[in-house]
Amino acid sequence: MKHIIILGDGMSDHPVEKLGGKTLLQYAKTPYMNLLAKEGKTGRLITVPEGFMPGSEVANTAIMGYDLNKVYEGRGPLEAASIGYEMAPEDMAIRCNVIYLEDGKIITHNGGNLSTEDGDILMKYLNEKLGNEHVKFITGIQYRHLLIIKYASKHIVCAPPHDHPNEEWKPLLVKSEPGWEDVHEPIIGLDGKPTGEVRLSGKETADLINDLILKSQQLLSEHPYNKNKAASGKRQANSIWPWSGGYRPSMKTLMQMYPTIKSGSVISAVDLIRGIGHYAGLDIIKVPGATGLADTNYEGKTKAAIDALKKQDFVYLHLEATDEAGHDGDLELKINAIQYLDHRVIEPIYNEIMTWNEPVCIAVLPDHPTPVEIRTHVKEPVPFLIWYKGIQADTVQQYDEVSCTTGEYGLIELQQFMDTFMKY
Repeated sequence: MKHIIILGDGMSDHPVEKLGGKTLLQYAKTPYMNLLAKEGKTGRLITVPEGFMPGSEVANTAIMGYDLNKVYEGRGPLEAASIGYEMAPEDMAIRCNVIYLEDGKIITHNGGNLSTEDGDILMKYLNEKLGNEHVKFITGIQYRHLLIIKYASKHIVCAPPHDHPNEEWKPLLVKSEPGWEDVHEPIIGLDGKPTGEVRLSGKETADLINDLILKSQQLLSEHPYNKNKAASGKRQANSIWPWSGGYRPSMKTLMQMYPTIKSGSVISAVDLIRGIGHYAGLDIIKVPGATGLADTNYEGKTKAAIDALKKQDFVYLHLEATDEAGHDGDLELKINAIQYLDHRVIEPIYNEIMTWNEPVCIAVLPDHPTPVEIRTHVKEPVPFLIWYKGIQADTVQQYDEVSCTTGEYGLIELQQFMDTFMKY
């Protein structure tokens, strides 16, 4: 049996008064999610371990079956893997958003929906002005970029910008983890042995990153891109905001963990998801026009998933649009993104595999809720469904946060999802 996970990032939500007290999944028109729920089995999943923040890198890694306490190194290393940067033992890779600040506050985490092309121009500009033998800015996708700092410590406290909309930015600057202010951690080589070199302390690393943030604000404000934006009254991309750093991770592949998987692919517009896929041993499929927003190339991603599933055992199809709409607090857009996922992704995949002789097992779920009225990730269980032709269905009739509470799987945790999914 082949397997495909279809993940709507941040898709689940809270009841909304404007929707008559319904959640967005309850309100949206999702006939194919409901069909799969009615014909399949459902439940709820805890995707974030104790002690971890509900980030997509955490939740997606757990959904794929990994123990975060053993493999987690933050977003930075995952995104480095996605864009082909092979980390050295002394590297610390950290996610580098380009954000919009105004009147001393974080207005948006995405630099006014910065495009990849414009982001590349700004990253190259910053690397020219601030980069050196120890500091390197690397272009990612849209507003999501990468900062490599050699000999830096991962033992710092950073504030994810999407968790702090409309908050003052200065109190959110990087700090050392308590107890790591003056600790110089030894660097471990690829052979698992100390190299004899040490890292900066937590305080030295925090001071370095904060200095880069302040210098970036001055440089970006002077760049023609932002001068043009300011002149037209539009949101700018006027500060970097690094967060979620780590060292090179050590992960088994999915093929080593689940022997029935001989080959597989990950399809996403988001670097960190591609990075998880890279370390999981999956092929990374990049689809032209995949933006991570509601204007993404749904049809292209769907075709890529079907084509991959014809040749391989496992596909992880990730769609970011629902999460971005949640962060923007855009109720209508998030409902549309949910409906696009149902109509333009799940429907054609379901109809295609119904014509196949070889059975395919489908799972549909979010990684975490991103409620539109909160505009940030929350640490709550998410609804999931598992379907294949002939599975003995439970009594749930539709797919949403409330209905799935009565699903046959009940409430499961972390790696239990992948273990359950791969049993079929």
